[in-house]
Amino acid sequence: MNYFANLLPARTGFRLNPEKHRSLIAIMVVFGGLLAFVQAISSVSIGYSGIESLSNSGAPLALAAIGQTFIIVAGGLDLSAGGVISLVNAVTASMPQTSTLGQIGVVLAGILIGGAAGAFNGFFIAFMRLQPIVVTLSTMFLLRGITLLILPQPGGLIAPALTKFFTGAAIPGLLPAPVLLILIGLGIWGVITRTRFGTSLFAVGSDPESAHAVGIDVPWIKFKAYVIGGMFYGAAGVFVGAQTGSADPLVGNPLLLQIFTAVVIGGTLLRGGRGSALGSVLGAYTLMLMINILLVLDFPAYYSTISEGIILILAILGSSSDSKAGPKQAFLHAKNWFQSMRRGTLAGQVVTGIEPLPLLRTRTPAGVKPADRPTWLKRNKELLRYTLPAYVSFIVVLIATQFIYPDVSILSFKYVGTLIVLGSFLAILALGQGSVILSGGLDLSVPWTIAFCAIVSTSLIQGSDMATVWVVPFVIAIGAAIGLVNGLGVAVLGFPPIVITLATNGILQGLALLFSGGTPSGFTSPSLRWLMTGSVAGLPPVVYFVVLFVAFSVILLGRTVFGRWVYSVGSSPRAAYLSGVGVNSTLTGVYVLSGCCSALVGILLTGFSGQASLGMGDDYLLPSIAVVIVGGTLISGGRGHYLGMIGGVLLLTSLGTLLSGTTLPSAVRDIIFGMVILISVVTLRER
Repeated sequence: MNYFANLLPARTGFRLNPEKHRSLIAIMVVFGGLLAFVQAISSVSIGYSGIESLSNSGAPLALAAIGQTFIIVAGGLDLSAGGVISLVNAVTASMPQTSTLGQIGVVLAGILIGGAAGAFNGFFIAFMRLQPIVVTLSTMFLLRGITLLILPQPGGLIAPALTKFFTGAAIPGLLPAPVLLILIGLGIWGVITRTRFGTSLFAVGSDPESAHAVGIDVPWIKFKAYVIGGMFYGAAGVFVGAQTGSADPLVGNPLLLQIFTAVVIGGTLLRGGRGSALGSVLGAYTLMLMINILLVLDFPAYYSTISEGIILILAILGSSSDSKAGPKQAFLHAKNWFQSMRRGTLAGQVVTGIEPLPLLRTRTPAGVKPADRPTWLKRNKELLRYTLPAYVSFIVVLIATQFIYPDVSILSFKYVGTLIVLGSFLAILALGQGSVILSGGLDLSVPWTIAFCAIVSTSLIQGSDMATVWVVPFVIAIGAAIGLVNGLGVAVLGFPPIVITLATNGILQGLALLFSGGTPSGFTSPSLRWLMTGSVAGLPPVVYFVVLFVAFSVILLGRTVFGRWVYSVGSSPRAAYLSGVGVNSTLTGVYVLSGCCSALVGILLTGFSGQASLGMGDDYLLPSIAVVIVGGTLISGGRGHYLGMIGGVLLLTSLGTLLSGTTLPSAVRDIIFGMVILISVVTLRER
């Protein structure tokens, strides 16, 4: 109990202590300053109507931010928040609401659905001990698929009575209903954090091992945190429906970046153990004010995601407790990084840390007599255990394809060529995303790196083969620059990979919209079209390119110093550093590699389709992670092989080809891919 007693005053005291609550005080000052600025630039004073409008626009984000705060404080992370909001929005708008009882049922159903989604995440994270990032990312796509099955396009109806109840006035002329709803949410936070469970929540987030040592049931605390967080997402989904009067199956997608931004600028540490629902609510409304100011100043709406990404980065940069990102610390760390680069730490050092499990290595270790030489199977037993399941599953899918479609010959040049062409994009992404995951990170900027580079590519090429000669390396250099930003954020500033890459993805989305004016122009060159759709000896030229790319990737990750460093950093950054590995240089390098691979995929996609489009990379985020995990790579890093990832590429591509010939909706693919990732993570995890 002494542990609890020491922890409690820092969180629940009613008086603001400048030292302990500086983040909360800071967001209060910022919010007040922005409110005053809005008042100054507005032609009318902010009265009840202004407060009502602001509270309505920010309420869903504020509720979702409270839910995310519960989870992050407990040391977790939830990428499925937007998916839960979309699902609840779709379900509630599809339910009967003609009676008061039906309307109450709609609200309760929304909250319970959110809680069930949280319980799903909590089970795998708390009791199965899986990584929160991969579980919640899989759940996000599962929920998206289910939502699109329920409501393929915007529609449905929310009863006007519910709209009035949630968005009207709790006390006419004095208290808007959204403000009352937020106060109730803050009240729930206040009550919970003053209980033994609330104290345990912060203890688990601060140090789970110490919390377990003093008798706290860590798995159950984490599980309950995800359930409570999900229920708040459900409330946000209900409010969105009441706000709009209908449902949109994609309404929650833009909220993910905003939720993390609101939580971070509200003072919650992403590593857990410290946070405040009040800070998150103020962060949500501060973000809304910033976006409104941009609109008032007549900035295009494209700037909203750019500003959100920049605000998220600046918020983490200003939090020296959350990373190496305090300005002074960042400067010193960057200085050391550049000095190490100047000394040439990217090459010439001997790595004595953990090496990857090499495939097909036949060389006899020094000092071992030929008679004592272990067999090939024994040498590669551990590697085969993780990589073979993907290939076995691939063969099963091929057999099923032949059985379901007798007219299709799975051994024909046409089928093999189609399979390789469709899988070429994932094979390239597997090198970039796989290297990042092997190093212990994750790249969420893949979708809009692909789209942005594709848009730039077609706008510059304009159908010219001559322009292609310089545009392709130029666009790949843009991808490298994007990866460099991510890498420096992780290696130099110490940002969590998910935060910097999520922020970069949002910034790239805004830049793509700004660059294209909302409508991408231009088209690809004949040479790129030939590469993807032409024929050489009966196969598209890209097939030969993929074969060479796979060979290059196997050598890069399995036979070079850089590849060994990637495995060493993923296994243990500290041990790698003590062994002479350039940890920061390696981390930067894998993100640069990922950016180059994403840019290359963007270029090849334009060759396949002939032009670029907004959001053309969205379909590649989950598959780029799925092929790596299904191929036996450990999501926490340090274990895996590129040939295993190719097995994952073949499996998911053949599975997608099989499903495309059925009458199943396209949303089923998201559900299947999400389940494939979860099953793979469970079966291939470390014992």
